[in-house]
Formats: sequence, C-alpha cells, structure tokens
Amino acid sequence: METYTAMRHFADSWGVLAMTLYFLGVVVFIFRPGATNAAVEASAIPLKED
Repeated sequence: METYTAMRHFADSWGVLAMTLYFLGVVVFIFRPGATNAAVEASAIPLKED
C-alpha cells in the first residue's frame, strides 16, 4: 500500500473521529458551569486600570 493511500484511509476513519472528539471537548469546555465567570473576568481585562 502506498503512503498516500494509507494516510488517506487513516484520515477518513480515525482522523474524523479525532476531530469530532476534539470539537465535542471544546464545546463541553466552553459550556461548562464555571466558564461564565472566567469569560466575564477575561472580557474585563482590557478595561482594568494598572
């Protein structure tokens, strides 16, 4: 089997699964219960006085 064909089969199967799991992990991380406070604090950083 050629290298290109092997990489293509890997990307079509395990690559898609890995990208889907990464996407779901990011979504869960963003919408977790404690994320709101962290987002509010991060958004206020430019407005803080030195």
